[in-house]
Amino acid sequence: MSCPSENAQVIDQSSFWGPDGIDWDAHKIGWVVSGACAAATVAISLVSIIMHCVNYHNPGEQRQVLRILYMPPIYAVISFFSYRFFRSYTYYELIETAYESITLSAFMLLLIQYVAATATHHDVHNAIARKDKSALPLPFCCWRYRPTKAYFMYTVKWSVLQYVIIRPTLSIVGIICQRKGILCESGAWSFRTAKAYITVIDGISITIALYGLVVFYGLTKDELKGRRPLAKFLAIKLIVMVTFYQSLVFGALEGRVIHATEFWTTTNISDGLNALCITVEMVIFSAFMMWAYTWKEYTLEKRPRTGVLRPLWDSINYSDFVMEIWGSLVFFWRYIRGHPQAHGPRITVTDNDGKARNKVDFGEAFGVEGSSPRLRRPSAGIPDSSSESDLINSRTRTRESRVYEEREDIRLAPYAASAGQQQQQMNMGYAYGDGGQGQGWGRPGERRDEFRGQHPPAAVIHGEAL
Repeated sequence: MSCPSENAQVIDQSSFWGPDGIDWDAHKIGWVVSGACAAATVAISLVSIIMHCVNYHNPGEQRQVLRILYMPPIYAVISFFSYRFFRSYTYYELIETAYESITLSAFMLLLIQYVAATATHHDVHNAIARKDKSALPLPFCCWRYRPTKAYFMYTVKWSVLQYVIIRPTLSIVGIICQRKGILCESGAWSFRTAKAYITVIDGISITIALYGLVVFYGLTKDELKGRRPLAKFLAIKLIVMVTFYQSLVFGALEGRVIHATEFWTTTNISDGLNALCITVEMVIFSAFMMWAYTWKEYTLEKRPRTGVLRPLWDSINYSDFVMEIWGSLVFFWRYIRGHPQAHGPRITVTDNDGKARNKVDFGEAFGVEGSSPRLRRPSAGIPDSSSESDLINSRTRTRESRVYEEREDIRLAPYAASAGQQQQQMNMGYAYGDGGQGQGWGRPGERRDEFRGQHPPAAVIHGEAL
């Protein structure tokens, strides 16, 4: 199937500067407006980006923030070039939409970092162990999910991160198809064209990604209070929605309100108007993002300003995306093969030596046969000293686990605590009266002569807090 031509055969040979100065026709006015708006967007975004770089005290969060802040200037600059070089509009559009996937994935990892920051230790891998079974959002509200299952967090992360694989792949395929003349961007809708398949796959992929974000936000909205999660999400999603729906509007006006000229087809004019509107809108969105993703959250008194190069490198180093995607794939492979840890609950506690171990189950707590390899049921009528000893140890471990379950520290992603998070933990520590250690009731095994705070430990053994 041959695609209709998007461009006119006759090319405008006039230049921006004429013999008598600037020839102010409508197209050249658009050049000036789109160029000025793109420059304003870059300037506004650059201020916000630089301020985050010089206050780079929380790399885990701010590297994701920087990636999101790149979205308005990238859209504005690419839209300006797609307006200026309108005959290659499709190529620029495919590159532009590819960055949308990076932004959504960065936002998901940013939410994970926000929830992880509510923990005390940042060294336990399950940030949702206390969450109850919940119903899925619409339209699947008839089904319920259990967040404590091992596969939950991997599924939620993968639902978003799959888009960072699929969308750039679709853009590459689209560029190749456009080059081969089989994309048919401006032709009638038909499954005989590559555009139809790309659009359907892209729609399914982004729908799954957005649904994963909604599920995670609904589960952790209490932990996200005070971080403007809705404003941050709208700053991203409004860009996607506005650019998508206005392109549909301009496309619908082709041949009705928009008519071809000597040098421009109806598709050229429709694409040009869309690109011009995007450059104007990005000025507003860049200012909105400066407020939603403010650097003031990371400004620390009496802390020197950081360099600019490392934050910029972190923001364009996507190794964390690769690690998250690879970790999810490995987990699902183990899940398919029936690995026990991939099917059970991901709940761990920290013992007195600071080592993570599984929580005791019902059998371990009460010494029921078969619950633990260490416990043996004595034969009838024959005392078994080792069983009695194991039972005592089991009860001791039960009391210990009860304490540690109460103060269990949760996190979602394997990132080290940053300086900003450590400062927050110290402030929490002073509030709980632990000398700014930010450890709640103290490090495991640390002796305390008195308990200070709102929730004293549930048990004390030999005068030492568990």
